[in-house]
Amino acid sequence: MPSEVFNKYIAFLEAEKNASRYTVRNYTRDLLEFFAFVTENKIESLKDVNKLTLRAYLAQLMEQKYAKSSIARKLSAIRSFYRYLMREELVKASPAATTVSPKLDRRLPIFLTVDEAKRLVESPDLSQPHGQRDRAILELLYASGMRVSELVNLNLEHLNLAANEIRVWGKGNKERLVLIGAPAAHALTNYIDNARPLLLSGKKNNALFVNRYGERILVRRIQKIISKYSLSVNKKIHPHILRHTFATHLLDGGADLKVVQELLGHADLSSTQIYTHVTQSHARRIYLSAHPMAQGDGRE
Repeated sequence: MPSEVFNKYIAFLEAEKNASRYTVRNYTRDLLEFFAFVTENKIESLKDVNKLTLRAYLAQLMEQKYAKSSIARKLSAIRSFYRYLMREELVKASPAATTVSPKLDRRLPIFLTVDEAKRLVESPDLSQPHGQRDRAILELLYASGMRVSELVNLNLEHLNLAANEIRVWGKGNKERLVLIGAPAAHALTNYIDNARPLLLSGKKNNALFVNRYGERILVRRIQKIISKYSLSVNKKIHPHILRHTFATHLLDGGADLKVVQELLGHADLSSTQIYTHVTQSHARRIYLSAHPMAQGDGRE
């Protein structure tokens, strides 16, 4: 495959589509895998790729036991690439235009109970600078529902702790305002005033969260931090569970679905509606375990 065309497409994603670096990374990997398949099948030009080529590729992915979500993402990357080729008039039609993505299994998000969330955020050792930082991270993720990729990109100037507001740049570089409560604001203030200067050790850095070397903390490190403190609730927790927990607890508390959508930064309301199923499922479990008429005939 012509590397010049591919490089221009990646530049297009970054400059014109404002794609996040994670989207660019995934699309790059997915497309290179597809190009390798095309080369192995002795297809010399992008123009020669057709629906049969694409179906054979998807069949190979299924044989290799890829998750349906991964196959759907790879197909999305191919669709996007061919839309770009059509725009540049390098091909006349896209082989992916009418190819149907595999139907995804709609799994309900996992979330923490209120007590579990409280135990998790209160587990760091506040006598240590890194413990104060970790407490602020956990409080902020639970209080705001922001993505970890959004959290690691926060700078000090993005915070307005007087109003308990934070400016966040989400997917597609879209800006939104997230709100936090008093516990998160207190944890952030304590971290900024006391722990952050010690972690910086005299270095200058406008990143909100820094590691022990005074550098901006990475997503991988946040994942390890959350995994470490998950022992406090005896559950294997990944960062997105705190986002699920934020949304579920808001809806349980009576928040409007559109408000939750805005706070999460979802472009499509259907992405937020999954949490209504979570709260309904939770309510059903409580009913079945608590109501006497749900446990039998309710009569002696």
